This record gives sequence, structure tokens and C-alpha cells, in this order.
Amino acid sequence: MIILGMSCFYHDSAAALLVDGMLVAAAEEERFSRIKHDFGFPEQAIAFCLAQAGVKPEQLDYVVYYEKPFVKFERILTTSLQTFPRSYRVFRESMITWLTEKLWVKSLISDRVGVPMDRVLAIDHHASHAASAFLASPFDEAAILTVDGVGEWATATTGTGRGEKLTLNREIRFPHSLGLLYSAFTAFLGFEVNEGEYKVMGMAPYGTPRYADKVWKLIQLGADGSFRLDMDYFSFHHSTTRTFNDKFVRLFGEPRPPGMHFFTAASGYPSYFGPKPAEYEELARRNQHYADVAASIQRVTEDVLLHMATALQRETGLKRLCMAGGVALNSVANGRILRETPFEELYIQPAAGDGGGAVGAALYAYHQLLGQPRRFVMDHAYWGRAYTAGESVDWLRSENVAHEVVSGEAALLDRVVESLTRGEVVGWHQGRFEWGPRALGNRSIVADPRRADMKDIVNTKIKFREPYRPFAPSVLAEATERFFDLPGAQRQMPARFMLLVVPVRPEHQATVPAITHVDGSGRLQTVFRDTSPLYYALIERFGQATGVPMVLNTSFNLKGEPIVTSPANAYHTFAKSDMDLLVLGNVLVRKG
Repeated sequence: MIILGMSCFYHDSAAALLVDGMLVAAAEEERFSRIKHDFGFPEQAIAFCLAQAGVKPEQLDYVVYYEKPFVKFERILTTSLQTFPRSYRVFRESMITWLTEKLWVKSLISDRVGVPMDRVLAIDHHASHAASAFLASPFDEAAILTVDGVGEWATATTGTGRGEKLTLNREIRFPHSLGLLYSAFTAFLGFEVNEGEYKVMGMAPYGTPRYADKVWKLIQLGADGSFRLDMDYFSFHHSTTRTFNDKFVRLFGEPRPPGMHFFTAASGYPSYFGPKPAEYEELARRNQHYADVAASIQRVTEDVLLHMATALQRETGLKRLCMAGGVALNSVANGRILRETPFEELYIQPAAGDGGGAVGAALYAYHQLLGQPRRFVMDHAYWGRAYTAGESVDWLRSENVAHEVVSGEAALLDRVVESLTRGEVVGWHQGRFEWGPRALGNRSIVADPRRADMKDIVNTKIKFREPYRPFAPSVLAEATERFFDLPGAQRQMPARFMLLVVPVRPEHQATVPAITHVDGSGRLQTVFRDTSPLYYALIERFGQATGVPMVLNTSFNLKGEPIVTSPANAYHTFAKSDMDLLVLGNVLVRKG
């Protein structure tokens, strides 16, 4: 049984392929198109998945789309008419895109993939999210919580999974959406919606939640775990350009200008911002206000998720929770759920947002619709394309790039560790690229976490990004509890995918300052020998040299670009930055 799952047309288009219930390949279209958050038809991702399995389109038993287009169209049409004439632009643009392409997605899939229409299925959006978590988890039984912006009508669902079956028995419907609430603040704070939410999460620790009481004016909780928004403050349900309205502005003040540099007295003023402005004190004060707003929406979001999770646990009595949807990428909230609710274990698959719906749609069809038994657990994220050392060498030679081929893994690791301990920044390109938004050791930039100046070094040399954004630690799984307050770390699956923020132990915050955020936390990745053998060996060798079995890890890309895919992508990123060393498999490249 061969099933292709796919998502597209909103953001993070992706494809995934199951063969007899086992995931063979999964990739987001942006990795091939090089368009960040590409929402177009995932033609190149589909071609990769089929090629990886050696499958031709005519061999596909089913192609499964991650939501139901006609139901989504009903919601857009209904809400546009309810808010007309304010929504006339939404109505006009929706008619143009839906009547020409989106509504006929099953026909489009049939034509472009090359399968008969009767083999194309559509699955409910939040059912795809739920399946992507529970049916990829190691749990035979678990509670399920999905939370995002909006699918067809639902913005959040709760239910249970048992064996091959999942049941979603409660939902919250548009326009009441925790994801859209957070996105409204993302826009207010000057960031791009569906791109900058993690920036809000990173900004929050530089503020205090002094405006949480004002945020609570926007949302009300129900005793059953539900919530409702006060829509008098929002315009996302009738506007194509604005998520909040003037009443929102009167409550929180003027929005932060998108081009305004963020810095506070606590963050410092990085050199790559240029000369310190004459009005530095006033700008730092204004930014502190925005940091406090970020802290407030982050705190309320965490509290709402805890409220939902606690109610779900009380209702089900289960100790394991599977989460999906874009809000499940809020790793600070995930850490609190693990610490503060009765749930003892979480599972969140690495592409929890819309991209992950491609995997979920395929799993839902295989298990829920076809009744097939479960065989697969997603315990790593390496489902993309790999490139051989020969391919790297051939490309480097074609471009006349000087390089060195290193014989033997031990020699390679010695060279890389020597570079890291000298304070150099290394581009690390190995094996199959990762599924989801996190670089987890195959397309990573790595550095020494012990150096207090390494945050500024990496930002200045490569990322050119906001100084408040934290860098993540990749730590050997068995050493995790030595450095981080995470009991039972090796059984907490979200930590494998960099989806938990936990406290760095106070006695080690000075040991690893480069990965310790301003609030003493770290968004860690636990690394296991069986799923990441070479990356594990690198960290192990670094630990032997330094006593710290951990490296700083950030995604291998420049600001505004997708994570690199090919050796060519990696080299161009290396060349445009001030990285010191590029490692393509066992091939080393240095500048000069």
C-alpha cells in the first residue's frame, strides 16, 4: 500500500510518502523552491518523495490532501457575508483564488500528480493534525490536543487516540482562535504573521507580563477547557491587511514599526545594528514596552494551553498527550504543560504546523480509513534528501572551489572539534535534511556553547538577526539532566525535536552562556546515537575535549531564507557569511 500525503495553498506546502505504513520520505516545498514558507503546489517535494522510494505515480494507491476544500470555502463565504461590507476585499480575493484553483484541488492533484480522481482523498484539517501526532507517536493510547490559526472551521480540537483509531469529540470554531490571537500580537509587534511568532516567543523573556490583565480582556475561558475571543478588538475575520483594529491599539498603544531595531537595556545594542542612535534611551524604553507586551501575550497563551490541557486530562484520565497545529510549536508552553499539568509524557512531531498535515493525512487514510495496524514511530526528523560526498566534490570542482576530502570519521571529527574549540563557526551538512522548521544536526550551524560572546559572533557573522533570539543547545541524551531541569529527559520525545524550553540548571548557566537565554532557559535538542550517529559522535568528541557534551546549534541558513538543502545551497550560504568552516559530508571547505 503506497500513499502520498500532501498539503498546499496556505503556507508550508509539503509532501510525504508512506509505503505499507512506514514513512519513507517527507519534505517541504520551500527546501527545493528556495521560497520561504512556499505555499504553492508541492511539485518538487512530491517528485523527491517518489524518487526516494523508487515509486512511479501510477503505483500510488491513494493521494491524500490535508483538508476539505469545500468545507473551508463554506467558512470563508459564510464569514465574508456575515461581515459584509467590511469584508468585501476578503470576499473578492477569495472568489478569485478559490473559484480558479483552490476549490478544485482534487482535480488539480489528479492532473499534476498523474493519478485517477477516485484515488484522491481529502481529510479534515484538524484530523490530519491529530493523526500527524498520535499515529506517529510511540503511544498506544493518548489524549489529543490540536491548536492552530484555523482549518476549515475548527481552530482547536480535543480527543483521544487508541490503537489505530483517533476520535475528536470537541472543537472550537473560527473566529475564536488562539493561533490568530497570537498572530494579531505578532503583527502588532512588527513581525510577519506565520513567520514571526517565534520571534515574539524569543522577545518575551526580555519583558515582564505587566499587560496580561489587558490581554485577558480579549479572551474568556470556559470551565470545559474552551475559550472565546472578544471580536470587538480584531479585524482578521473581515480584513486582508489588518489583524487588529483601533480598539486594540487604544488598549496596547501604537504598533511597533516593522523596521525598528529591537533592543532593551537587558539585550544590549549589537554592533551589526550600526552606530548607537542619539535617542538610544528613548528607543530602549519604547522597546521595553513592546517586550512587556510580548511577555504578556506569551504568558496568556501558555495559561490558555495549560487550561485546555488540564481540562482534557481531567476528562480523559490519560497521562500521555499528543499535540499538533502551529501553536504546538510554542516550545515554552510545551515545557510548562509537561511541568505543570498531570500529563507525564508529550509527543509533538517535528513539523507540527501545516506542513506536517501531509504526514497526518497519509497516516489517517492508512490507519483510520483502511484499518491497517500501526508500525511506524517518528523518533527522528531526517526524512529529506541526502547528498553523497561524490556529489559534493563534483559540484565544488565544477565551481573551482578549493576543498579537502578527509579520510575516516575520527579524523573528520578531530578537525571539526579543533575548529570549534578555537571559537570558529562551522556549517554542518550531513545526510538527509530535516522535516519541519528546526535544524537538528544535519543542516546546522554549530559553535562552542561555552563562549559568552558566541551569540554575538554567530549573529554578526552569519544570521544578522535580532539580538534577543536565543540559540539552541544540542546535548547528548544521557547528559541532558546534568545541564537541564528535565526529569526523565530521554523519554521526552519533543526534546528530540527542539520543541521544549526548559530551565538550564543554575550551576551550569555560566558554563554554557551561549545557549542560556536571558531567563535562564534553553530550547534543547536531545541527541541519540541510534538516530543521529555522526552528530552524536561530533558532540561526544567535543565533550571529550572540553568536558561539555553539547554544541550550540542554529539552522543553516541566512536571515529570510529556507534552511539549506543541497551542497550548492550550503556553499552559497557559507560564501555569503563569515562562517569559518564548511563540512559537506567528509569534505572540508575554508575561505581563502
